[in-house]
Amino acid sequence: MGLTRQYLRYEPAALFGLVASARAGVAFVALRGERGRYVAVPACEHVFVWDTRKGEKVLILKGLKQQVSCLCPSPDGLHLAVGYEDGAIRVFNLLSGESAITFNGHRAAVTALQYDHLGGRLVSGSKDTEVIVWDVINESGLYRLRGHKDVITQVLFLKEKNLLVTCAKDTLVKWWDLDTQHCFKTLVGHRAEVWGMALLSQEKRLITGSADSELRVWDLTYIQEVKDPDEPESKKSKGSSSPGAEEKTEEDETLELDEHPEERIVKCSKAGSIMREGRDRVVTLGTERMGKFLACHGADAVLEVFSVLSEEEIQKKLEKKMKKARKKAKQSSEEEPERSVELSLQEEIQRVTTVKASSKIKSFDLILSPKGELKMVLLLQNNVIELYNLDLSAQVAQAVRVSRITIGGHRSDVRTLAFSSDNIAILSAAAESVKIWNRSTLQCIRTMECEYALCSLFVPGDRQVILGTKTGKLQLYDLASGSLIETLDAHDGAVWSIALSPDQHGFVTGGADKCVKFWEFELVKDESSVQKRLSMKHVRVLQLDEDVLCVRYSPNQKLLAVSLLDCTVKVFYVDTLKFFLSLYGHKLPVLCMDICYDGTLIATGSADRNVKIWGLDFGDCHRSLFAHDDSVMYLQFVPKSHLFFTAGKDNKIKQWDADKFEHIQTLEGHHQEVWCLALSPNGDYVVSASHDKSLRLWERTREPLILEEEREMQREAEYEESVAKEEQPVVAGERQGETGLAGKKTIETIKAAERIMEAIELYREETAKLKEHNAICKAAGKEVPFPVNPILRAYGNITPSAYVLEVFKKVKSSELEESLLVLPFSYVPDLLRLFNEYIQQGSDVELLCRALLFLLKIHFGQITSNQMLVTVIENLKKTTISRVSEARDVLGFNMAGLQFLKREIEAKEEVTFFADATERFEEKKRKRKKKEKMVLAVL
Repeated sequence: MGLTRQYLRYEPAALFGLVASARAGVAFVALRGERGRYVAVPACEHVFVWDTRKGEKVLILKGLKQQVSCLCPSPDGLHLAVGYEDGAIRVFNLLSGESAITFNGHRAAVTALQYDHLGGRLVSGSKDTEVIVWDVINESGLYRLRGHKDVITQVLFLKEKNLLVTCAKDTLVKWWDLDTQHCFKTLVGHRAEVWGMALLSQEKRLITGSADSELRVWDLTYIQEVKDPDEPESKKSKGSSSPGAEEKTEEDETLELDEHPEERIVKCSKAGSIMREGRDRVVTLGTERMGKFLACHGADAVLEVFSVLSEEEIQKKLEKKMKKARKKAKQSSEEEPERSVELSLQEEIQRVTTVKASSKIKSFDLILSPKGELKMVLLLQNNVIELYNLDLSAQVAQAVRVSRITIGGHRSDVRTLAFSSDNIAILSAAAESVKIWNRSTLQCIRTMECEYALCSLFVPGDRQVILGTKTGKLQLYDLASGSLIETLDAHDGAVWSIALSPDQHGFVTGGADKCVKFWEFELVKDESSVQKRLSMKHVRVLQLDEDVLCVRYSPNQKLLAVSLLDCTVKVFYVDTLKFFLSLYGHKLPVLCMDICYDGTLIATGSADRNVKIWGLDFGDCHRSLFAHDDSVMYLQFVPKSHLFFTAGKDNKIKQWDADKFEHIQTLEGHHQEVWCLALSPNGDYVVSASHDKSLRLWERTREPLILEEEREMQREAEYEESVAKEEQPVVAGERQGETGLAGKKTIETIKAAERIMEAIELYREETAKLKEHNAICKAAGKEVPFPVNPILRAYGNITPSAYVLEVFKKVKSSELEESLLVLPFSYVPDLLRLFNEYIQQGSDVELLCRALLFLLKIHFGQITSNQMLVTVIENLKKTTISRVSEARDVLGFNMAGLQFLKREIEAKEEVTFFADATERFEEKKRKRKKKEKMVLAVL
């Protein structure tokens, strides 16, 4: 089949103009051996790592299509876990920038991520109200925890105990025992959503932030699991960390309604509240790694920082208070008030300072530097990252702004874009500034302050630019000096559109004051210098009955098309300004339009979501196309062709053929409304701007685009999406309770299952052929050459059973259970026989045992009722037990050897291995202080 029309594909070339997206949090990451210098921030579907000292981007962790919704660095600082809008989690290596592990389990956006203190497990919470615990080392899901009824907002592991705390928008805080995978306690002391929480004072306190200005503090008492049955209940509940915890309040009773006294693991009692300055809800609540400082912020620009006193500091304060109380008692000759002296909650958790940022805070992160400074990084709503230092040794702690990353983007949405005539420079203008970018390096080369810009153009020669603003002004800027040369009051309302005349001697503007004004360029004498400078002269005006939304010249400069608020487009003769045509048919106003290079067609895009193509000779409508799912915001023809691009509020950019009325290609990438786009004069580049604060560059490749193939790919993508949305397969005998399997059915798990099925089919065919071949050889009495399967030959002439193992090993660890779940039972007997063979050989015992136990669990009924499999299972039992024992012995031997080597090296070099230096330092400090106290007591 011959190609009827060849189109060239446009591919995404770059994302720029974005410092950070405000969707997910900001996090300090350890890079190049430094902590507190580099920060990871979400940037649409990518993650950018910025050097706060230099203000440079040092690393880009590239995502796929979905927007980043959550970040969490690992405790060792080598990895970063990133959660996405579609529920996927990817773990990136910060040294290489590559994604090593992908977890698929959630059905909606990931909202919370947390590593345990060793970094071996990762817990995630999502908008689908479920919590999943993942094994990072084995790259697989452990289990899913259900119980919350709304979006999970925070998840926390406890260091000492195998417990998990989760909070959600359903007003509940739940405690989970990970040994038994059940919820053993629910805190119901909140009246509104719980937006954040943190553990303090060596996990003896829990602090929660809700929809009011209160931070609720809970005292935690961990009760020993093994209890003496004869011990009285009053003794069991003693040992609380707070003085008032022994008294049982009504609230405590409410909290313990769902527990059996013997099954209690932790006791929670409300210690009190700390009042915030902010009156609205808590947006983010967090501590630095050591738990010495706590910070929180609401939906405003103020970050409140609190210090949490350690046990030694609390003891010191108590001693001081006791001394004061004794003095008072002596003066008033009262008894010693030993029992009445205690610290209030406000004294234990003290307000240090408040940090006022330049705009609304979306998230923050804290880190305590070795110098004793508290570093705070703030991610702001207006595409800015700010770093503050808090000197803790100063008399009055005051946060100082150290650095601010702003140059890489605008503070507000870009509303207009333009390309220079040489295709090299890109102009982008927003509410506060206009920036000039170099297309090849994507560096911002000029930033100039402006009023709210709505339209723009490069003056011929590319040395000046003109902006039309919301206040009705025209602003002329000189690019060499980066200065504003001239401001003219052009219209009484907003200047909605500007168009350069084809002869390049002037331009035309349309505004909200129902006027179309014609301007010419002129050179005027500048008062400050001898040279003449460029200026704009108003020459004519066309008065209309409605607001003007868009104006465009025809290429021969004979006609002028004007889009009006009454949903029509009127065409006038340029020389006489006489009316020529009226194009009516749109149900809502035409927001954008363009005329093709030969002046035969005009395409109009409207808020009614349609694009109409008209002939300019008679004004007849050639075709109406349903273009976008929301308003069409911008439309432009590709130079020297009848192809055009449209941008819509549905986040998409589409390419169309105006001759054949066909949709050619959709450029997907933006995550929110696309406001405008611009095509380079040679048609090789498209630049677009969106509400997600990003600018994207698209490049025309030499790859031909065939429409049939494009439609086929689109159908495949739709099918893959529908597969992911299908109901998950049910495991026989497993009820839908608190726990479930961690993974979910995806197109990858289906493909993996299909590959296993194909491998088993090949194994069956080859074994049947081999039997037949052996029979032929026996009958012939001589050896006949056996034809080797080309697939097996490609793998190096391996046996069919070895090929099945190869295929099985290639299934991703995180997708193994789900792949086996969709595998039909007819393939399971063969797989069990092969497993027996593999385990006897001692190959991949761990992987095979994991798969074997899972298959036995999900097909238990069918396997036990099948007489043919009895011997197979008996053999498996023997081989598995012996091989697992061998593996355990090897591991034990290796562990003992490593410990011996560690002791040897420590003895030789007198160094401590595998210990955190800071912890040791703190321990020594505590001992020294104790000694000093004892000496003072003796004295």
